Amino acid sequence: MGKKLTARSEDYSKWYNELVVKADLAENSAVRGCMVIKPYGYAIWEKMQAQLDKMFKETGHQNAYFPLFVPKSLFEAEEKNAEGFAKECAVVTHYRLKNNPDEPGKLMVDPDAKLDEELVVRPTSEAIIWNTYKNWVQSYRDLPILINQWANVVRWEMRTRLFLRTAEFLWQEGHTAHATKQEALDEAMQMNNIYATFAEEFMAIPVVKGSKTENERFAGAEETYCIEALMQDGKALQAGTSHFLGQNFAKAFDVKFASKEGGLEHVWATSWGVSTRLMGALIMTHSDDNGLVLPPNLAPIQVVIVPIYKSEDQLDQISKVANQLASDLRAKGISVKYDDRDTQKPGWKFAQYELQGVPVRLAIGPKDIKKGTVELARRDLLTKEFVNQDEVVEKVNGLMTEMQDSLFEKAKSFRDLHITEVDSFDEFKKVLKEKGGFISAHWDGSPETENKIKELTKATIRCVPFNQEKEEGSCVLTGKPSSQRVLFAKAY
Repeated sequence: MGKKLTARSEDYSKWYNELVVKADLAENSAVRGCMVIKPYGYAIWEKMQAQLDKMFKETGHQNAYFPLFVPKSLFEAEEKNAEGFAKECAVVTHYRLKNNPDEPGKLMVDPDAKLDEELVVRPTSEAIIWNTYKNWVQSYRDLPILINQWANVVRWEMRTRLFLRTAEFLWQEGHTAHATKQEALDEAMQMNNIYATFAEEFMAIPVVKGSKTENERFAGAEETYCIEALMQDGKALQAGTSHFLGQNFAKAFDVKFASKEGGLEHVWATSWGVSTRLMGALIMTHSDDNGLVLPPNLAPIQVVIVPIYKSEDQLDQISKVANQLASDLRAKGISVKYDDRDTQKPGWKFAQYELQGVPVRLAIGPKDIKKGTVELARRDLLTKEFVNQDEVVEKVNGLMTEMQDSLFEKAKSFRDLHITEVDSFDEFKKVLKEKGGFISAHWDGSPETENKIKELTKATIRCVPFNQEKEEGSCVLTGKPSSQRVLFAKAY
């Protein structure tokens, strides 16, 4: 099949890139830095999207859609936000092409079609959304506004990697407006908790919930909450963020409301989002040298049935059993594919579905028909066993939960083993070099120290964990007083 992957221990980055392509998740496109998400990869994203969308709606949010283009003057309105994204913006300057008189058959930008004002291709939508909210909010009765948008954004990246960092990517972005500061803070925390629940219960990825330092905050935010995950190579990955924006955008776009008391006040804001970067997190948390490993909750195909036969009569007999099993499994809410294609041999199919991370594979041959059994293979453990046909449905149904839990516990054990407390900078550097993972260390709270540690080690403060107990200590670099440990790591 030519499907063999580079071992993770040999070259983790190469393993990741090969896996994304060979498992038919995505590929590079003709547009530099942009990817094509292939049907199998998109099917996983659709399952993520469906679950998150359900969770958003259960908490009162509604979906809407806003323009892809943002007039430069609107983008500039909130200075910190504009400054933070300025270097990543793609900009539309003209609205028309024309035939090139010097090169027949070629096109050129029409110099007469220059826009009166440049349009920024959205790197994030706060500007266009808050300009819109100005028209939607007059009174406290109009609040809260709880809006989510499923969209694409463009951030002009120089170094790109499929799913992890691309110039264009898919995401959702929530943008909410509230009458009080506390409501907005509660909203930002609620959404961060939803992201954590989704990551742990559906992606089977353990995460650390915390807040970002001032250096690492979203541009224009007063607080950024986050969930941080740990990949198998010991690097951290920011899996989701939720921002308390204070009144910065309300003031920039003059969004005011008449309060119950009769005064005129600026609203309070949040924004929050996750992207197709979650696909990268899913791949790197669970997969192995044989390919993708998917938690059942997000697998597009949870069970595949492969017939093994030599004659059409054998296939007919097997198909009756297989189709009945497929029907019974679907009745339990399990997605099933019966692969009776005659264009590929069973061994090829086994290798393909192993590479693509299908949780359970059932194989049925003439001997199984006689014995009333089915061969069941688990993708997570790479084990095989024979199961009676009348027990298969219940067995597989139970495995869906068992495998989901097992993948989470395996990832959690790895994560917990790779949180290391250090008290000196020499220890810090040694752990970073030899072990990796999260380093729990004291920090004096200054951006200067944070920047110096990043400069010396390439490690950043991933978060100030919410569940970290206060503990007096000395900064790992400067020796100055510190009231709490924070988590450092090298990150994607």
